[in-house]
Amino acid sequence: MGYRPGKRLKKAAMGTGVVLLLAALNAPAAIGFAEEQYHEYRISRPGYQARYGSWQVQDTPDSYRLNAIHATVLHTGKVLLIAGSGNDEKQFDAGTFRTILWDPVKNSYEEIPTPADLFCAGHTQLADGRLLVAGGTARYELLDGDVERAGGRMLVKNEDPDESVRLKKGTGFIAPSGLVYRTTAAVTVPAAEKKTARGGKAVVTAAEANVFVEAEEEGRGYVQDRQAQYAVEGLAGKEADNVYGLAQKLSMDKQDFQGIKDTFEFDPVEERYVRVDPMDKARWYPTLVTLPDGKVLSVSGLDESGEILYGDNEIYDPETKKWSEAPNRYFPTYPALFLTAGGKLFYSGANAGYGPADRGREPGIWDLKDNSFTTVPGMTDPDQLETAGSLLLPPAQDQRVMVLGGGGVGESAKSTPRTSIIDLTEDRPAYRDGPSLPQGTRYLNSVIMPDDTVFTSGGSEDYRGRGASDIKKAQFYDPATNAFTPAADPEVGRNYHSEAVLLPDGRVATFGSDSLYGDRANTRPGTFEKRIEIFTPPYLHKADDATRLKIGAGPERPERGREATYEVEGAERVAKARLIRPGSVTHVTDVEQRSIQLDVRKSAGKVTVTVPEDPSLVPPGWYMLFVADGKGVPSEAKWVHVP
Repeated sequence: MGYRPGKRLKKAAMGTGVVLLLAALNAPAAIGFAEEQYHEYRISRPGYQARYGSWQVQDTPDSYRLNAIHATVLHTGKVLLIAGSGNDEKQFDAGTFRTILWDPVKNSYEEIPTPADLFCAGHTQLADGRLLVAGGTARYELLDGDVERAGGRMLVKNEDPDESVRLKKGTGFIAPSGLVYRTTAAVTVPAAEKKTARGGKAVVTAAEANVFVEAEEEGRGYVQDRQAQYAVEGLAGKEADNVYGLAQKLSMDKQDFQGIKDTFEFDPVEERYVRVDPMDKARWYPTLVTLPDGKVLSVSGLDESGEILYGDNEIYDPETKKWSEAPNRYFPTYPALFLTAGGKLFYSGANAGYGPADRGREPGIWDLKDNSFTTVPGMTDPDQLETAGSLLLPPAQDQRVMVLGGGGVGESAKSTPRTSIIDLTEDRPAYRDGPSLPQGTRYLNSVIMPDDTVFTSGGSEDYRGRGASDIKKAQFYDPATNAFTPAADPEVGRNYHSEAVLLPDGRVATFGSDSLYGDRANTRPGTFEKRIEIFTPPYLHKADDATRLKIGAGPERPERGREATYEVEGAERVAKARLIRPGSVTHVTDVEQRSIQLDVRKSAGKVTVTVPEDPSLVPPGWYMLFVADGKGVPSEAKWVHVP
């Protein structure tokens, strides 16, 4: 039998009247209430919090509560929470797209005008501190039985080498039968390519662009099950000969979410979105990852027709604000790609879903220079990497990646407690099993802490919390001991569309959750979790504000490979220093966060650190500089910019 408090303790915790009432009524409900009250008492005790930490739900005004789909810590210390339409089709239809800027120090909120539906976009931190946000939602999915108009991808061809062509939204494509299908978005087709072949003969290669079209009227009479060429409404003569459409089929099958090409930089100083050149490909569920030179790779996603992109990747140049073609390689949507030493990318195998179950799901090392991909063996439960968490373990110099939990492809009920770890410094890297999670877990959020532990929380055992399967548990993973230890239980469950980030003061903030159902029987639709809950780690409950390390004056822009000296209160107690790249997370995918070990030299009231030279280890950008004492208690972060 578990421990039960004595009567005296019950009186202290709940009041004499409650205890007497319980004894008199002997009511199970009352006993449950008493146990709940005792639990609240127990978790509020200093000794408990110093061992397990504590949680607190933020007091957020109703007008600022939103469906947080994306969360990014900015170098101003504020957190950008992006909902877009927030997986709410009514909001999408109304054109209501939201972003909230939250200040965790003041617990203040600001509504940011949101220029497009950035729901399910990709994002990453640029070297200057701006946040690049690319892609989002052009259209919500239509399930089988809900499709009323036949539709599909139209490949638009332009054989004119002298001029591009732009077709506005609603342009009609006319089938040989005379049936008309209209575009759901505007489309621009570049001019055709003209080359001179041997003998002086000109050869023209038509330019192409894709657009989604749907039937002008409802009904199965508009279904086209054979490839055909379509004339463009309103064009005549030579123009009609040069510009036309090709479609394999136009059906009433399920239509997936569709992506957009829109790209923005969010300016954290001006606190506004700035539109830049769009991507060449529309993307929904893409991953964006910063490269050693500060450019950004955009990978995967669903296009403007709702079809997965089969390897059409792009690179963004922050200097020119333009995109260019990247090496072609296919991945499922939201693949977890980590920048590793030497500039190669490691695909952990974790992803967020869309794409065939038998393609692109093997983890491996991707060399962008020659576009080679080397698979790595050893993964347990390789069919359960969808909705898995993964991260580059601290410190980043060790080049070890961990995968935690995950589930089967699509709406599978499968979930695994497996964790796997790979050491990329080995001659033949291979995954090895780590310690198991307490149970099978999908959607687990993992956050690198300043004391070199990894804090993990939330998740659900079934797809999107189905069957009331949210896991209200948290734990710490210690890379040094390769073991989990329990942390305090959160009040709020988190599954699909949830996020967790490290705050500059050393706490962890959690957001979102999008349960499919709201009851165990799966009969009532779920509601989006709008509460923000903050975890205060044990090290802060052990800390004395008067003696906690404090970083003072020092260079804001430490140079690579050179020493930088900072004034530190309590410098003689500093045991370690870390640069932690701020998190930028969606769908449990956070390829941004990393913790870099710094060499430390101490003197009277000062600490001198050295930033590694390798930009593949320390990508350019803003970082949180933490120092910690021998007990693992960190300072608050000082923001520094590594160019």
